[in-house]
Amino acid sequence: MGLLSNRVGREGLKAGDHIYSWRNAYVYAHHGIFIGDNKVVHFTRRGQEVGTGTVLDLLLVSSGPTRSQVPCPNCTNQDDNNGVVLSCLDCFLAGGILYRFEYAVSPAFFLAKARGGTCTLAVSDPDEIVVHRAKYLLDDGFGCYNVFKKNCEDFAIYCKTGLLVVDHGRMGQSGQAASIIGGPLAAVLSIPMRLVTTNIYGMVATAVGAYCTSRYLADIGRRADVVKVEVEDLTARLATGALRVVETAAVVPASAAAVTA
Repeated sequence: MGLLSNRVGREGLKAGDHIYSWRNAYVYAHHGIFIGDNKVVHFTRRGQEVGTGTVLDLLLVSSGPTRSQVPCPNCTNQDDNNGVVLSCLDCFLAGGILYRFEYAVSPAFFLAKARGGTCTLAVSDPDEIVVHRAKYLLDDGFGCYNVFKKNCEDFAIYCKTGLLVVDHGRMGQSGQAASIIGGPLAAVLSIPMRLVTTNIYGMVATAVGAYCTSRYLADIGRRADVVKVEVEDLTARLATGALRVVETAAVVPASAAAVTA
């Protein structure tokens, strides 16, 4: 684990790793779970890596890699999938650099990472459980894709931790979403500083502080509104809203709970 980069070589991967690769101009990163045998399970929107259903897609999709029109012989047919797909590592990376998402980092390390979507305070479950969740969701799906509330990073974090945010009307656990929202929020919160000082350094410090605070409070390992959800119950219960609280999640305050059948 490095402060400046989470870059990792293929030889350093193990089944259950949460991996990601930045796309063109570092506009966004695509996340997935490495399950071994050069295979990655990841979450998409109708076969696309990102999507909002709005004009924002023109920017997001255009920033992605150019896809070959020739089907990869090492990847499964993804035409009739539920959004969760299985790809070879090469297709997942699409020519990009391989990075490994870090878990159970310290608050200081987390805040030192200027951009979200690279690490979390949350603790990962054992690798065999992570792989089981990824393979199960490959068959049963992960619900409807939402670039801000349920995206590829949220999928990978769920596979690693089993944690989901209770209130689906609020921001998801995705660090990328927190960064996207946190930036404008920091700018807004720094406006009152203009009434106190015209010092540009003071206003920048305030904006950076607000941005870091928003990222920290939105992290899945810090939030109190998360539950532990058994993967076997996830698809049906998210569709119906029927979630039963039965135990406390270890990586969050005691008031948070876990969900099972």
